[in-house]
Amino acid sequence: MAVTLIYETHSTTVDNETGHATGWLPGELSPQGILNAQALGQRRRDDGIAAVFCSDLRRAVQTATIAFDGTGIPLLLDWRLRETNYGDQNGMPTTTLHASRHEHVHVPYPNGESWRQAADRTLECLRDIVKRYDGRRIAVIGHAAQRYLLRSMFEGMSLEEAVNAPFEWQEGWEYQFSAPGKEGG
Repeated sequence: MAVTLIYETHSTTVDNETGHATGWLPGELSPQGILNAQALGQRRRDDGIAAVFCSDLRRAVQTATIAFDGTGIPLLLDWRLRETNYGDQNGMPTTTLHASRHEHVHVPYPNGESWRQAADRTLECLRDIVKRYDGRRIAVIGHAAQRYLLRSMFEGMSLEEAVNAPFEWQEGWEYQFSAPGKEGG
């Protein structure tokens, strides 16, 4: 069982532009983010995508809605595709997040979760997607947490290495994703 997984991050937010790590806060696309989402739609609307799954946080939903509005492609929200919950530090300056994220790969943020916990819930979601859409092209719109998991799975690095590597944005990533067993990932 496998899907072709197209992974895209949510578009640019006001928080991105002001240097804040939104975490589980909803966030809002900036004017540039709206243009990014429109470009995503132009890039992917006719790409043979059977369904779009996205985080239920507002910034991801806005991205998916703008990109795929009017296409007839089902848009399915799943909380398991949320960013890592920074707990008491949701909305922290990104400089603070980047300086300490290595401390939270396995140790949760105060009243939040760890990067490992976010990766585990994402992997559970992706396994469910494969069961439902085996053999099809699926788009996932998420956050850094999903990118770190996918990097660790497909680029031969540990989750620790992925979390601490620079995040380099691009116009989506495409993977052949097979649902590993509970011990995989």
